[in-house]
Amino acid sequence: MTTESTSIPPTPGPWPTAGQAFGLASLAQRRRPTGRPVLPFRPERPRSGVLPLVVVDCLAVLAGAAFLSAAHHDPRLLLPVVALVLVLDGRAGLHRPAPHTRALDELPALASRAGVAWCLAAAGVAAYSPTLAIGPLRLLAAYATHVGVVTLVRALVLARRRRVARAHPRSALVVGGAAAARRFAAAAAQHPEYGVRPVGIVGVPEQGGAPRSPGEAGLPVLTTTEEIHRAVIQNAVRDAVFLDDDPGLVTLFQHYGCTTWRAGGPQDGPMGAHMWGYAWQRVAPPAEGRGLPAKRALDIVLAAPALALAMPVLLICALAVRLADGPGVLFRQERVGQHGRLFTLLKFRTLRPSDDAESATRWNVAGDRRMSAAGSFLRKTSLDELPQLWNVLRGDMSLVGPRPERPFFVAQFSKIHVGYAARHRMPVGLTGLAQVHGLRGDTSIEDRCRFDNHYIDHWSLWQDVCILLRTAAGLVRPTGS
Repeated sequence: MTTESTSIPPTPGPWPTAGQAFGLASLAQRRRPTGRPVLPFRPERPRSGVLPLVVVDCLAVLAGAAFLSAAHHDPRLLLPVVALVLVLDGRAGLHRPAPHTRALDELPALASRAGVAWCLAAAGVAAYSPTLAIGPLRLLAAYATHVGVVTLVRALVLARRRRVARAHPRSALVVGGAAAARRFAAAAAQHPEYGVRPVGIVGVPEQGGAPRSPGEAGLPVLTTTEEIHRAVIQNAVRDAVFLDDDPGLVTLFQHYGCTTWRAGGPQDGPMGAHMWGYAWQRVAPPAEGRGLPAKRALDIVLAAPALALAMPVLLICALAVRLADGPGVLFRQERVGQHGRLFTLLKFRTLRPSDDAESATRWNVAGDRRMSAAGSFLRKTSLDELPQLWNVLRGDMSLVGPRPERPFFVAQFSKIHVGYAARHRMPVGLTGLAQVHGLRGDTSIEDRCRFDNHYIDHWSLWQDVCILLRTAAGLVRPTGS
């Protein structure tokens, strides 16, 4: 388990300058953001439109099942087919098509996945009960009906989406060289049927660059993180279109709740997936959105018995704090969790702050003479963190993730370190990759930020297990903070 730092020096002397973690160094170095703090924010996502296409898949399975015998209408057969179709289509991105996609463009992908689902279901039925085996003609009729229904109904749904996109285009920022971005913005302005309305360009201004086209004259060129942040809020930006690869900016826009697209260049996908000749493909979010149910399950499976087994230790620690420092055993403090959500973090009190302002804005209390021997021991052994197992069970935190910080410091660090706000893409944790590398207490915020974002971008359940094992090994030689 990790220890928690709680003090700020009068000047940010040991803190490094703006970070490099998100590939934004060229932007950040040109001008450091000033003015209002760049707080982590996640605007309310608009409806994704996934549900209608999910319903279409379910209707197609039911239509295909009409050609099977009554004995095959058992939910034990149909539910696995529905589940397979939804999983296969969902993983292929067929529930989140580009705005200008047409049903015929998707027909090969839909037909192949439907075939796999029906064949697996038929094989499963034959293996379970040979007397209920589905004949080839019935299976072919069910499959053909499924494909016909899904194509026809999807065509109607997608046609309506194209009409809505033309009538209500989505605000977008274009990322790339200024000249290429202006050309793309002009094409989007001249063809509103694609539902993209560029409101700005993210890139480095060109010296004596090409003149702006009449269709997009006046589009601002954004060169700092703060300008991007302000533009996303003020223009209700919903999409970010990338003409050049920049994983750091992709992560930043996805943190803001924007859909990210790759335009131009060689890409996989149907011929119809384009925006006026620009190849058009959705950039999938990184790992933080996937596997979260399994991560949550691991938290519950480990934290619940750990809290029960640690109960005697918790009682002894509580008694030691009560005898050494008086009433008020638990220390409660507001911290910033996933997507900027605030929660109350629990710890054993090791020091009684003079007031709420000191608690919220002082960076480090290590070596404070007001700390009792009991409090110093709890901090050095990290036993003061044990009550956070309750935060894990409540869902405020995870066992593994970026360490949560107070709102005051989140605001400060988000201004100074470019990738700091993006640490909140995943649940905050009791321990993390930065902590097992010794980054705790008065250590580099930029280094912690880089480790935290690397952990999120390459997350796996096995890595969580490895970090927990390394944390447990570290408790044998505690250092505290």
